[in-house]
Amino acid sequence: MSPTEPTPSRWVFGDPAGFDPDDDLVGVGADLEPGTLLAAYRRGLFPMPVGEPGDPMCWFSPVRRGVLELDELQVSRSLRRSARDFEVRVDTALPEVIDACGDPRRPQGWIDDDIRSAYLRLGELGWAHSVEVWRDGRLEGGLYGLTIGGLFAGESMFHRARDASKVALVGLVDLLSAAPPGERLIDTQWVTPHLATLGVKEIARDDYLARLPRLFTSASPDLSTPTRRL
Repeated sequence: MSPTEPTPSRWVFGDPAGFDPDDDLVGVGADLEPGTLLAAYRRGLFPMPVGEPGDPMCWFSPVRRGVLELDELQVSRSLRRSARDFEVRVDTALPEVIDACGDPRRPQGWIDDDIRSAYLRLGELGWAHSVEVWRDGRLEGGLYGLTIGGLFAGESMFHRARDASKVALVGLVDLLSAAPPGERLIDTQWVTPHLATLGVKEIARDDYLARLPRLFTSASPDLSTPTRRL
């Protein structure tokens, strides 16, 4: 089923050509309505709260963007063995995945109630998705993000068992890999040491933005088969 297009945003994010070439932060304000969020992602932006509760929302478009090309995923032998112990599901526990990613006990947590509500609304409209890793009926890890055409814009990931978040990423790549090379891309926002071990790399903001039109016209992945083992 195709996602539902929401009411257009009343906010305008402007031409990315005018973004500060040295600053990841490119905007402040607006709201988190579904139409606003989709307009932002289509411009290469994503929201992240900074400061105190109630402060205006911040919008980022990293100068050096973290991305994963599907054919560049690096899976070690130990990770491949770990994957056999888990079951990967899709869109069966989006609220639980967001809550786990936003656990206030995690360092540098940024997912607040407003972000949670906004992405759950996007999930109801068919834009936001979770990839979950289960073992013996327990949610052990996962990730969530938005799918717009051939782009999966990753938001956050978590693990409760060793390798569980990595298995979620392997599962996501498996789900997306049916398309021809270059027609799908995973956006990780930034590169972390954890993601770098899996093949995530940095590309320039301009290169990322230049790829978006082709990605948005690519077919969305079929996420209708919610359970699999890798």
